[in-house]
Amino acid sequence: MVKPAREPRRRLPTVQETSSGGLVVDTSDGVPRVAVICRLNRAGRPEWCLPKGHPEGSETLEETAVREIEEETGIRGVVVEGLGSIDYWFSAEGRRIHKVVHLFLLRAVGGRLTVENDPDQEALDVAWVPLDELDERLAFPNERRAAEVAGARLRELA
Repeated sequence: MVKPAREPRRRLPTVQETSSGGLVVDTSDGVPRVAVICRLNRAGRPEWCLPKGHPEGSETLEETAVREIEEETGIRGVVVEGLGSIDYWFSAEGRRIHKVVHLFLLRAVGGRLTVENDPDQEALDVAWVPLDELDERLAFPNERRAAEVAGARLRELA
């Protein structure tokens, strides 16, 4: 018996993407809390995640994190330190995307919670969440791990 010829697999073009964001922390009431956003995932379900986005122009990763966090949460922050990066692969719009997200720990210095200034209108809601409750709130394991690192670092700095 002759097997039918196998159709060649079509390879999707690969694209590299970089984003920057992180945890902006307010400790003014003694309990560290983090501004997180809710957005719809690709399946249309709401998920809570850290604010992040793509660099614009010649922005540094730190400048991107500060801008994106303020746009998506309304909270101004200053970078305390880097928390590392996460990378993952996904497919969308006929492309295979390798995304690297650089995360930073920021100290909140002003603003008010709002999603009104999000130019992409991706953030549906924003909330202050106590740092020790992020494990239950954040949708992605890699973001939960970054929150653990931030918590450990905040305890060292205290």
